[in-house]
Amino acid sequence: MKRIPIICCAEPDQRPNTGLYASPTQSETAFEETTKTYGRLLFPRLGVLYERAEPVLYAMLRFAFGAVLFTHGLPKALGTSHGSMADPMAGSVNLIQNVMGLPFAPQLAFLVMLLETVGALMLAIGLWARPVAFIITLQMAGISYALGPTWPWIDRGIEFPVLMGFLALYIAVRGSGHFAVDRKLRLVI
Repeated sequence: MKRIPIICCAEPDQRPNTGLYASPTQSETAFEETTKTYGRLLFPRLGVLYERAEPVLYAMLRFAFGAVLFTHGLPKALGTSHGSMADPMAGSVNLIQNVMGLPFAPQLAFLVMLLETVGALMLAIGLWARPVAFIITLQMAGISYALGPTWPWIDRGIEFPVLMGFLALYIAVRGSGHFAVDRKLRLVI
C-alpha cells in the first residue's frame, strides 16, 4: 500500500519534496536568510544587499588591516625612518628589552618585523589568516601592556593597539573569508 503525504497540515519547512511546490528563487532564499540574520529591518530588501556586500567588504577590511600593519614592518625591514622614529627596529628592541624586560630582544624584534611584513602580506591576501591574526592579537596585547596605561594615541598610548588587537582577534575567529588565497588553494586553517 502506497503512503500519500498529507500536505495541507504540514508546516512550510516540513513539506515533502513532491514537486507540488515551486522551489523558492535565489532572491527569496537570500531574503529569508537575511531576515533570520538581521531580524526585522526597516527596509527589508536591503538585507539582500547586506548579504551580498559582506564578503567583499570583509575582504577589503582584511586587506586594509594587512596594508596598515605592513607600513609598520617595512621600515623595520629596510632600516628606514618611520614617522618620528629614526630607527624603528632599534625602537622595537628597546621596547622589548627595556620596557617589557624580555630576553632575546633583537631576535624578538626580528620576529615582530617578519610578522609585520610577511604576516601582514599573508593577512592582506587571505593566506592562513587565522593563525597570523592570532599572533598579531598577541603582539597587540604585548604592545598595549608595554605602552599602557596611557590611552590617547596622541600621547603614544594604547588606543590603536587595542583597536588593532580586537580587529585581529575578530579576523582570527572569522578566518580568511570568501575572497582569499587559502580558499582558492583549498588550504584553509
